[in-house]
Amino acid sequence: MTQLQSSELEVYEGQFGKFTITQSDRTGVIIYRAGLLVAALSFSIATWLILLQGSTPTVLTALTGFYAVFCLALGVSLFTIHIYLAVLHRALQVFWGIGVVTAIVLAVKTPEPLALYVYNHPATIFGVGFTFAALTGIYFKEAFCFNRLETKFLTPLVPMLLLGHLTGVLPLAWEQVLLGIWAVLFLVFALRKVVQAIPDDIGDKSVFVYLKQRAAHS
Repeated sequence: MTQLQSSELEVYEGQFGKFTITQSDRTGVIIYRAGLLVAALSFSIATWLILLQGSTPTVLTALTGFYAVFCLALGVSLFTIHIYLAVLHRALQVFWGIGVVTAIVLAVKTPEPLALYVYNHPATIFGVGFTFAALTGIYFKEAFCFNRLETKFLTPLVPMLLLGHLTGVLPLAWEQVLLGIWAVLFLVFALRKVVQAIPDDIGDKSVFVYLKQRAAHS
């Protein structure tokens, strides 16, 4: 994507023609990044609470609240992220929805705090884990598009931790280490997004226009 000079607007030369970046585009990116930051903060605070204070009743109750904020913020990001492949974008949103619905059902129907129930019943990852699959999709997209080091680690780390717990092959100490690394790298990723140039996340708008027109004529 190359930039041309204009007396009024920044005009970019895309693969399928010229385009400009509107205030609405910029607002969408800001919302996407704000969602990621809130999700990262919620996840990180919850992680350090459980790692430092243990599974006390107060912490377990707080985890449910932090997880709700995390899911909501992640959903906002998934609905404002720019992904050229519409099918992939929709799939990530569906994954998020499956995970959220599963978490709500478990939280309502089980007497235990949500985090404790999921930990003690690894099979629930087949439902709740879809939310983290959607998050991993964001990590992968960011690693692929921007070559970010932290997302290169996060992309395999998240499924490794979830599948390791599901199969029971990871010792508790390793789960704690991986969870702590996840929390730190997620926060680093979200904070770095805050200072990244906004046009980067908008991408080549001419590609979106082309794909939309092709879909309309197919």
